[in-house]
Amino acid sequence: MQSVEKAIIDLLREDSRLTCGQLAAAAGITEEEARRTVRSLEERGLIVKYTAIVNSEEIEEDGVEALIEVKVTPGRGSGFDSTAREIAAHSEVISLYLMSGAYDFAVIVRAKSLREVSRFVSEKISTYGSVISTATHFILKRYKVEGAQMSPPEGGARLSVQA
Repeated sequence: MQSVEKAIIDLLREDSRLTCGQLAAAAGITEEEARRTVRSLEERGLIVKYTAIVNSEEIEEDGVEALIEVKVTPGRGSGFDSTAREIAAHSEVISLYLMSGAYDFAVIVRAKSLREVSRFVSEKISTYGSVISTATHFILKRYKVEGAQMSPPEGGARLSVQA
């Protein structure tokens, strides 16, 4: 990867709203070169998506997110990839990672309720022949996402964990 490409990727990681003019000024290149570089990065699949990180607590967004750890038997000839593709195809899955440790996959899902997450695990994930076991962890509060700190509670108040 060229240093200009790396510089542009680093800038866009920090703020994907930067214009080609702003990218050019920060990287020390022309605006046209910045435009060509961004287009090339997109076409080659190095830049996959531009998105916004939203503080869902501040907009009182309903729903729940969970991290599901999944232990699988690797497929013959395909390793973990075939199971990963099957899991990733579900609309509830927002992120999927191959991990080291006791579980093979970390799957982040978003659903309307705890019950929907439970149903997703029991009726979809657990039904794959390669799945050995799962462990589901519900995300209670997000403090930092993709390097962005979510706003702290007012007055330093702690999150209540009592039912």
